[in-house]
Amino acid sequence: MPPSPLTPPPWVLVSGDFVLTGGMDRANYALADYLSRRQIETHLVAHRIAPALAARAGVRWHRVAKPLNSYLLGEPLLARQGRALARRLSPRGASILVNGGNCPWPGMNWVHYMHAAYHRQPARSGWAVRAQYAYDRWHALRMEARALRQARLVIANSQRTRSDLVTYAGASPDHIRVIYYGIDPARFFPAGEDERSSLRRELGWPQAARVVIFIGALGDQRKGFDSLFHAWRQLPRSVDSNLRLMVVGAGRELQSWHLRLRSLGLETEVRLLGFRDDVPKLLRAADLLVSPTRYEAYGLGVHEALCCGLPAIVTATAGVAEVFSDELRPLLLANPDDSALLAGHLRLWLSDPQPWRSHALALSERLRRRTWDDMAAEIVQLSALKASR
Repeated sequence: MPPSPLTPPPWVLVSGDFVLTGGMDRANYALADYLSRRQIETHLVAHRIAPALAARAGVRWHRVAKPLNSYLLGEPLLARQGRALARRLSPRGASILVNGGNCPWPGMNWVHYMHAAYHRQPARSGWAVRAQYAYDRWHALRMEARALRQARLVIANSQRTRSDLVTYAGASPDHIRVIYYGIDPARFFPAGEDERSSLRRELGWPQAARVVIFIGALGDQRKGFDSLFHAWRQLPRSVDSNLRLMVVGAGRELQSWHLRLRSLGLETEVRLLGFRDDVPKLLRAADLLVSPTRYEAYGLGVHEALCCGLPAIVTATAGVAEVFSDELRPLLLANPDDSALLAGHLRLWLSDPQPWRSHALALSERLRRRTWDDMAAEIVQLSALKASR
């Protein structure tokens, strides 16, 4: 039955999770939230969604099993259920949006990460781990290529991703639209001096310290903590005796990093905070974010830091670098594997932090004007234009 002219057609979103953490998950949550608040029938094909979203009127969660808590094992089930629902609702004029390689469908495909654009063998691992990694990568590349071949319209989260789609997937530039992420300005905003002082007391951070923060999984070489650590050790302690590094993130190498820091006597200077659910508070209390990522299609964590008024040292090829102001571009890192270069960037910031803070505050004001609703509205408008052709 075709949709009533008074009733907007439904949407089907296929993604592993709709939650408030992570770049891809947060973006999909924002789109689903936007649709549901506009009383649009919203179908979510997913393993997990935030309880508040699941309880929303008009949201229908099509729960998909995740055997052994494995996204790899759950992906075929996600794709099968997503395609079945898309076939059922397409006659009603439904907008179908899948993500990357998770559900091949001839509709819209939202690409947040390209497996074909980054490849690194796991370090210091046995043959079984390397074999599993090789299989996972082969499967991801196969599904990604299949889904992108079928997509009629591709949404990229940055110009970097758009370029990778053309280079690695052979996608036509005419079929790709770049839509940047948004932000929740009520959660990510700069702190005044009084608030920053209060936050540091609450967190137990020295008031006079210059606090550098890193956010990323320890053990995911893509995030580049190893590069930051090597750069950190190249800084003469005479540069600033109050310098501190706060590391936010869990991962399989967390314990080994604890042991390494203890053996070097660096536990006071470099603190491993593990997983945290108060990242906005940490960002408002810090002075600088460092993200020497080896591949980043966008980089929502950096975007959030900038919105909190933090200058950021980030790899120049990361998608988020595209939103940097000219004044902050000297902090962009040409080579994340060059720890001496990264140490030089840290010294550049340390030599006079205040101007960098001022430039970041100006950029924060601009970035916080673009909300998650603005992003979602662009996607909805794009779908409407696609449907009208």
